[in-house]
Amino acid sequence: MSSEAKFESTRRRLTEQQAETVDKLTTAAVAVLREQGFSGLTVRMVAAEAGVAAATAYTYFSSKSHLVAEVFWRRLNEVPREVPTDLDPVARVCRVLRDVALLVSDEPALAAASTTAILGNDPDVEHLRLRIGMDIRGRLIAALGPGHAPEVLDALEIAWSGALVRAGMGYESYEQIADRLETTAKLIMAGQK
Repeated sequence: MSSEAKFESTRRRLTEQQAETVDKLTTAAVAVLREQGFSGLTVRMVAAEAGVAAATAYTYFSSKSHLVAEVFWRRLNEVPREVPTDLDPVARVCRVLRDVALLVSDEPALAAASTTAILGNDPDVEHLRLRIGMDIRGRLIAALGPGHAPEVLDALEIAWSGALVRAGMGYESYEQIADRLETTAKLIMAGQK
């Protein structure tokens, strides 16, 4: 995670000690998800796993959806933003979409929980959803390069969000979704060369 993002929380800027506590909580959340799944996860359970008081955990996370959305946001932040400049725009866009689609593919419980959490209506989740969407939009803009049609960007964003929902609902694996996103991006961009 970028050093700047480590000290940024949905609710406030963090001190180093607070950032360490949030790191413990987000790490513990993944461990609890592996054991309990999203339906069994509670903020109290995560706090106990992290060795943190439940009240402390709630000062950082308003709900389990907020906590899981934060884990997703942190994972996204760890994915490098630079796309090789020697690739054409289609290959760059495919790379971005594949990287984002495979973001949580190695953690099935986190992957399933992320979709549910990110679609939640908690105000803190809404804030993270906006940040996640803006981050992915920025990555796509950079991959598309100058002179792209705004409709192409819109279509790619819709494809990505729809793919996230499909994978989260268990219709396809994240690896399959990554392949389908690549095919979709190529079709969307076919007329843009």
